[in-house]
Amino acid sequence: MGNELTEAIIGAAIEVHRILGPGLLESIYEEALCHELELRGIHAERQLEVYVSYKGKIIKGQKLDILVEHQVIVELKAVSKLPDVATAQTLSYLKATNLKLALLLNFGEQRLIDGIKRISL
Repeated sequence: MGNELTEAIIGAAIEVHRILGPGLLESIYEEALCHELELRGIHAERQLEVYVSYKGKIIKGQKLDILVEHQVIVELKAVSKLPDVATAQTLSYLKATNLKLALLLNFGEQRLIDGIKRISL
């Protein structure tokens, strides 16, 4: 279901970007995307805490933007050019959650299709 689910998420994100366009805050896109996913019958959770384990100690402080259907992490950005650290951050979320699939979506692009990156472990 990974490909079908990521395609559905991307379709919802494209709809959000088509209506809102670039230039808004990341939090606006996050709320709009979650609403669009809900309208499409897709379960999404926002701002979930991620715990990092370091030598037996659990460290708090990171949050996932969106987790879809308990399977796909969606990391949102709203910048003109995606920094390399965004990919590293998304990979760290996958490792910390033991999930296998993430989408990195940059709503700052003129065309969202240019700002979609699929990341998997």
